Amino acid sequence: MGVFISIRPFFAACAAIAAFAVLLPAAQAGELVTLRNGFEMRCDHHAEAAGRVRLFLSAGEDNYIEMAPEEIAGVEQVPDPPAAPSPAEESLAGASAAIPNARLSQADLREMLAKAGFEHNLDVDLLASLVKAESGGNARAVSRAGARGLMQLMPSTAAGLGVEDSFKPDQNVRGGSTYLDALLTRYHDNLALALAAYNAGPAAVDKYRGIPPYRETEAYVARVIHEFNRRVLAREAEAKRTAAQAKIPKD
Repeated sequence: MGVFISIRPFFAACAAIAAFAVLLPAAQAGELVTLRNGFEMRCDHHAEAAGRVRLFLSAGEDNYIEMAPEEIAGVEQVPDPPAAPSPAEESLAGASAAIPNARLSQADLREMLAKAGFEHNLDVDLLASLVKAESGGNARAVSRAGARGLMQLMPSTAAGLGVEDSFKPDQNVRGGSTYLDALLTRYHDNLALALAAYNAGPAAVDKYRGIPPYRETEAYVARVIHEFNRRVLAREAEAKRTAAQAKIPKD
């Protein structure tokens, strides 16, 4: 279901609608939605509800984003995407191969992410969601493309960020957070575009003026945002429980 959350926890303003508006699910045949801001997205189907348009990301009725009718320029039916991945998709495959497995404790990782989040004004749950998608928390993970560490930095990217050893968790998290912050700034806090650029590179996002039509990238963006939503909702629910318990009078 559509959930709008802030990726910059210390500021109220956020381009959450834009982030979800360009989110391309890993879809089969469905609809191609052209937005008035120039972006395109795929959805399974759409429907009007209470003066809004719901774009359903799957065949069911639970997973959707909601937009104003004036934000949509047109909708057309599209065929299935090609089944065979392109060489570019193969090179972008993010499955991590352990060197060996080197996991930090949850407390240590959380502290590291909290520090990076504070330095870059990023929600710690966003950084945790990215780490989960990239490496599963394995500080020694290496992808088939050669990306390394918790936040899967390519050697050239790491060098440009001043990261000397991507297998050192503190350096990797600092570099990955710096890179994500820069991408969010570049795409005006559009989370979906920033994540797509983190996965496929800014050149691909700029070329397609949106999330590149790579199945791996589409699935990656959806996976990170879904996990981020889940964490934020769990955090808010826990805060409500704590507040409710604090109001219970003691004997």
